[in-house]
Amino acid sequence: MTQPVSSAQQSGPDKGAAPAPVAEPRKKDGPSRTFGLRADVRNLSLLGVLAVLVAVGGFTEPDAFLDTGNLQLILTQSSVIGVVTVGMTFVITSGGIDLSVGAMVALASVWATTLATQEYGFAGILFTAVIVGLGAGLVNGVLIAYGRMVPFIATLAMLASARGLALQITDGKTQIVTVKSVLDLGLPDSYVLGIPPLVMMFAAVTVIGWLVLNRTTFGRRTVAVGGNAEAARLAGIDVRRQRLCLYLLSGLCCGIAAFMLIILSGSGQNTNGNLYELDAIAAAIIGGTLLSGGRGTIVGSVLGVLVFTTITNIFALNNLQSDVQQIAKGAIIVAAVLVQRRTSAHGET
Repeated sequence: MTQPVSSAQQSGPDKGAAPAPVAEPRKKDGPSRTFGLRADVRNLSLLGVLAVLVAVGGFTEPDAFLDTGNLQLILTQSSVIGVVTVGMTFVITSGGIDLSVGAMVALASVWATTLATQEYGFAGILFTAVIVGLGAGLVNGVLIAYGRMVPFIATLAMLASARGLALQITDGKTQIVTVKSVLDLGLPDSYVLGIPPLVMMFAAVTVIGWLVLNRTTFGRRTVAVGGNAEAARLAGIDVRRQRLCLYLLSGLCCGIAAFMLIILSGSGQNTNGNLYELDAIAAAIIGGTLLSGGRGTIVGSVLGVLVFTTITNIFALNNLQSDVQQIAKGAIIVAAVLVQRRTSAHGET
């Protein structure tokens, strides 16, 4: 039986018919451009905050704050916590958290300054600090990635354990460093063009961290795991191995920071790194790293560190008590999280 043919089929292509709609070309990297623009605005805002703080410091204590030695001190103090913050930025970007960074810095610093370790000189202290940091990070990574422990619980347990072990090693006493080559790095004679060696170490870690997060497959996988771990797994990413490597990286940064703290203080103490976890998390958050994961910025984290260190310096120069500093830091953290929630509600990813 012959099927009826429609009039459109009989007449063939109609020259008078409207042309078929053509899809508009998709804009390339639209979300990336949007994020890049907002990141630039955020960084400029942090630079503006720094400028305001410098103005405040210069107004309240012009002679002391603007002194070259004080500015070098701000950069030097920023260097130690800054290195820790670089590692923390990677962990938070992946959707994790590390509450043990301060305790790992303390453990690495006291283990690297024992009399037995100092017998091996500069190399022995540096090697021990890095290995201890990596070891503690490895324990965190195995518990979280393969033991399926919640990062908050695993790193909290490491915080308590590392602090206890550091206290046991030192017996509550300060371990003085006697290795001259280590102590010399903290003296003004070792400055290069007025820049302390610790600042140069911090700059090197920052540049490497930025390149790894923004220009390597490892960085892209870190962002993917933080954005959606299940989707990352289905895309072929070994999520467990990635998380293990991230906590190893955090431990490595803590080991480097411990060595820098040894240079700065000339000693190892079980109280080293106190509240570093608070400072590192806060600096990363106000810098623009998303606490829920999926977005991280090394530049913003570094600016966050400089903001907090400058605030601490201004408070100290004006003889304000430490409890006021902690209240101010807490308020800044709350404000940063509220801003993140606001921007997320408007579609920022």
